[in-house]
Amino acid sequence: MTAAAVAVWLGTVVTILSRSHGDRNVYPSAGVLFVHVLEREHFKGEFPPYPKSGDASNDPITFNTNLMGYPDRPGWLRYIQRTPYGDGVLYGSPTAEHVGRPTVIEITAYNRRTFETARHNLVINIMATEEFPLPYQAEFYIKNMNVEEMLASEVLGDFLGAVKNVWQPERLNAINITSALDRGGRVPLPINNLKEGVYVMVGADVPFSSCLREVESPHNQLRCSQEMEPVISCDKKFRAQFHIDWCKISLVDINKVVPVYITRPDPGTGILPDFGEYNPPSESLKSRDYFSDFLVTMAIPSAVALVLFFILGYIMCCRREGVEKRNMQTSDIQLVHHSAIQKSTKELRSMSKNREISWPLSTLPVFNPVSGEVVPPIHPDNYETTSMPLMQTQSNLQNQITIPQPRPSGFQV
Repeated sequence: MTAAAVAVWLGTVVTILSRSHGDRNVYPSAGVLFVHVLEREHFKGEFPPYPKSGDASNDPITFNTNLMGYPDRPGWLRYIQRTPYGDGVLYGSPTAEHVGRPTVIEITAYNRRTFETARHNLVINIMATEEFPLPYQAEFYIKNMNVEEMLASEVLGDFLGAVKNVWQPERLNAINITSALDRGGRVPLPINNLKEGVYVMVGADVPFSSCLREVESPHNQLRCSQEMEPVISCDKKFRAQFHIDWCKISLVDINKVVPVYITRPDPGTGILPDFGEYNPPSESLKSRDYFSDFLVTMAIPSAVALVLFFILGYIMCCRREGVEKRNMQTSDIQLVHHSAIQKSTKELRSMSKNREISWPLSTLPVFNPVSGEVVPPIHPDNYETTSMPLMQTQSNLQNQITIPQPRPSGFQV
């Protein structure tokens, strides 16, 4: 075997061993926030280097996480990765129901440049704790943070330090972190460095401090109902780094919560009872006569329609009173009025058909306004009105009326 073949064989063995990386075990506690960062640097060594030196860190890498043997993660575990150039984060809060059962999470890394993959297993061994659950729990809504920013250990430690300074408990734990988008919030606009917002739930072993109770005062409740910021004395201890919406704070005392027990039906064994053998219907079906159904469907509506037709014809044709009976029951004044209207209508219609008639005398002057003499009509009866201009000049008027003008007193002829 040549040296080149040995080198290739060793490289292949090393690659296989690196791909089958050993499982990584973590031991979170029930009721305490669990955060696991999927670092890109940890997976870069399993991908071939970039041809150009110094560019290996620019490989886009994304992660896919799922419960072994299932397509998705457990219900309490969430995953977030903003961009292929950032680290992924697994986070969540396991409950006492998962204690003692190891949860194996398959983590598959995808190199978006070379399209190669690498797979690791993360074994989550949930441990029981005597402090779970802490009796006093408070949930804060932080407006100027995204969930991946809040999951950073430094930022989360600063927030727990501020809460501990206000609350003064002996034990204080972060229970859960939830993005505001998971609570029905809107995606912020990409302006003014707006954030999605995040809900942080913490638990302690002592009752709530007076500062946290200030939000429950009637004055602050009224301000919250009017969409105004409440007056909280300890807000200045958070304001430097965290902008808290005090109207959305939730204070829960587990000792006073009434448990609700839901009775679920017994699922049974999942096996149906024995009803005997199944007897399908025979292949030979009896013939059926549909003539009677046709008669009932068509004959009855046709008979009803025919009866209605005869009734309507009798009312319209046989129940007419006639013109003579109508005139006998109408007063003479109405008949005369109606007859006059008919005569006038006929006359107007006959006039509209004959356009070569003289103008109505009612539209012409009857007397001379100066002498008082009767003025004859401007045109004779046989004058053709169709050729008459709309506006007559003095030459067209045969009998124009001239009104004498008075002479000036100082003028002599």
